[in-house]
Amino acid sequence: MTALMSCGLRRSLPIASFGLLAMLSTSALQAQDANTFFRGKTITIAVGAAAGGGLDTYARLLSRHLANHIPGNPAMIVSNMPGAGGQIVARHLMFRAPKDGTTIGTFFPSVLVEALLAKGENSLDASKFSFIGNAKVEASVCMLRQDAPVKTVEDLLTREITIGGTTAGSQVVDFPVVEKNLLGVKLKLIAGYQGTREVGGAIEKNEVQGICGIGWSTLKVQYPDLLSGKSFARIFAQEDMKGDPELNAAGVPLMSALAKTDIQRQVLTILYAQNDLSRPYVAPPEVPADRVAVLQKGFLEALASDGLKADAAKMRVDVSGMSGEDMRAYIRKLYASSPEVIKALGDAFGR
Repeated sequence: MTALMSCGLRRSLPIASFGLLAMLSTSALQAQDANTFFRGKTITIAVGAAAGGGLDTYARLLSRHLANHIPGNPAMIVSNMPGAGGQIVARHLMFRAPKDGTTIGTFFPSVLVEALLAKGENSLDASKFSFIGNAKVEASVCMLRQDAPVKTVEDLLTREITIGGTTAGSQVVDFPVVEKNLLGVKLKLIAGYQGTREVGGAIEKNEVQGICGIGWSTLKVQYPDLLSGKSFARIFAQEDMKGDPELNAAGVPLMSALAKTDIQRQVLTILYAQNDLSRPYVAPPEVPADRVAVLQKGFLEALASDGLKADAAKMRVDVSGMSGEDMRAYIRKLYASSPEVIKALGDAFGR
């Protein structure tokens, strides 16, 4: 029996070894696929906004450098899919785009917050995306005319000012709407402007007194003297939980200082998370993990490259990367918010 067992054992060894080799070969093929798949392919960056805006600017900047950091050096194209505050491109990525890594997309970060509030079978669960990375951490602000009748954020509780905005789903509409309903600030919003530059022109002509929910990096390029006291306007408040270092040093207060309860602070934390995810890039769900990893690595390498940095400097845009894994952890934390906080957020949006 011992001899038979020994014989059986000796016979089983080659079979086990063959199985191990097969597994190793499969792993090697998978790794090889991740590194060779994109050769001869085209990666499409779908942009949930019209050409010329901030989302489009960053997507075109990335498209000029990302392929250099993807094995196989694939071709890159940018496809604009504007509409519904970014929901059109988000739903394209979620439900219709190929799930092979050849399509990635970017949209307004409000899409990620909207997903918390949406209900029903057609709702979008943004936590299911394959997260590639984020290209910009922003701080949003309120810019007011110098002659606006408020000096401190507390003044907004008793004195009304008129601000301009674009469309629902944009931060220049959503931020003041939530702040008004949640904090009781007297912000009279006139929406419907074509873009933030048009709102800026309206402020200059005194049609409105300011704009809220706009990125500081955008404003300081358009109006370089905002912190000098020599401009027609000033940065009145930061719409952020921690603030921008430059604005903190200049003593610009946080709108979140008006929050009186922990629920209000948690609602603002979710709302202002859009600053930290200002330029998100995602792929459809179920893209093979090894290809997602290739895209994530290439994304961060492209953002850190000297070529992209030089290109960004010429375009006068700021780039600050966040990894896809950090994005996923961030989104999961937001989506773990309590029902009480989510309800308060929905109420503040007027849902």
